Amino acid sequence: MTQYIYLASPVKLPQGSYGQNPVYPGNPIIFRTELDFIHLAFENNYDPRLKQKFSYSQYFSYDYQVAAYANHIPFKYRLKGTPGEEKCLRILYDYMEKAIQTSGTLEYFTSLNGWENKPLEKRRSVRWTDLKDPYDLVLEDREFWEITV
Repeated sequence: MTQYIYLASPVKLPQGSYGQNPVYPGNPIIFRTELDFIHLAFENNYDPRLKQKFSYSQYFSYDYQVAAYANHIPFKYRLKGTPGEEKCLRILYDYMEKAIQTSGTLEYFTSLNGWENKPLEKRRSVRWTDLKDPYDLVLEDREFWEITV
């Protein structure tokens, strides 16, 4: 099953792809190494077909949400310390740091696809200042954090 990470905020969150380093950005896009290709792509919770927002999970309090496929950010029990994990965790940390400075609060959640509304395994309140390292962002399945400045 596919794992996703989700963020919610009282202010709009940026969407887009972060972390790719192509040698040739044309068509086709060419990368020197697999690590240069590894990235996080954040997409918002707006359905253009229905022309409305939806919520990725019933647990979110805020309307502005993004999701990213987390194939290189494993659950805690699967953490291996690979260069891909480290790169994606750094991208996520930098993204969240900018978002928390803008909004003052974030909700952070991870889940397997389709399990976003199942009962939470853990819920925590966390201060951003206590998160010193990108590896501090590794969660268990269906762990939900409320992060404040």
